[in-house]
Amino acid sequence: MASVEANGIRIEYESHGDPARPAIVLIMGLGMQLVAWPDELVEGLVARGFRVVRFDNRDAGLSTQFDEHPAGPIAAAFMRWSLGWPVSAPYLLDDMANDTIGLLDALGIARAHVVGASMGGMIAQLLAIRHPARVASLTSMMSSTSARRLPQPKYDAFFALIKRPARDAGLDDLVDHFVHLFHVIGSPAYVTPLPLLQERLRRGLARAYRPFGTLRQLLAILASGDRSLLLPQITAPTLVIHGDADPLVPVAHGEDTAAKIPGAMLKVIRGMGHDLPPQLLPELTELIAAHCAAADAVAPAQAGARSPPAN
Repeated sequence: MASVEANGIRIEYESHGDPARPAIVLIMGLGMQLVAWPDELVEGLVARGFRVVRFDNRDAGLSTQFDEHPAGPIAAAFMRWSLGWPVSAPYLLDDMANDTIGLLDALGIARAHVVGASMGGMIAQLLAIRHPARVASLTSMMSSTSARRLPQPKYDAFFALIKRPARDAGLDDLVDHFVHLFHVIGSPAYVTPLPLLQERLRRGLARAYRPFGTLRQLLAILASGDRSLLLPQITAPTLVIHGDADPLVPVAHGEDTAAKIPGAMLKVIRGMGHDLPPQLLPELTELIAAHCAAADAVAPAQAGARSPPAN
């Protein structure tokens, strides 16, 4: 692993594959770290001829934390959001999109295929809106337009998401807590085997645990608002992937995203929830790789191009 200073913060990242190959940047979701992108997915994309960059968002993992900013009462923020009132947050999703641009600049990547999961999909959408010249293609997974009229999470999924373990919880207790969360929000048709799920979670939790950072990221989602009027501006080839059994971000969110992005392709996976189960990694890898390759075929000279050296 390595880190760079970009957009005024420290960003922890990993780069896999040949730097001369077209780049795919993976943006993870709420509270999740770069290691939440399964190694099998990363390795599969590298094997298909891509350079793959995954990183910790601000307030997650080993990137800069914003602990000087209290998260504030989340319930009150949700109430304000539901009424269409402004929500206060230490930063917005646009700031997180600019973090990604800063990372690409630091790595000398002029254009990249952008793949985002959940909150990461929201950030990826903003990248395609605000920085179209930098985005070779967009893949938005299990994400949303953030339109308030869309179906809300199932109660048990939302409650499991916002419930926090005890402040003095040890590593084993934290693993048990997040095992329960993923059992609630995960794919009912593709259940991740318990030992593998525990191994994945233990790896991340031993690396870092930033519960207040997760709350600040949640505030950023609420404060950033609906992107519905902005999404028609996206010109990058777009693939929307969503599970029809997602209890946290119902499939209507993916359908709405695809409907509002010109020319977007929608892939609904039956039995998939709000996770990346091992049984679906071959299909997800192929979907992403084929989408990125098709975009490269349209603009081969631009995809994967590197930034010119500074004068």
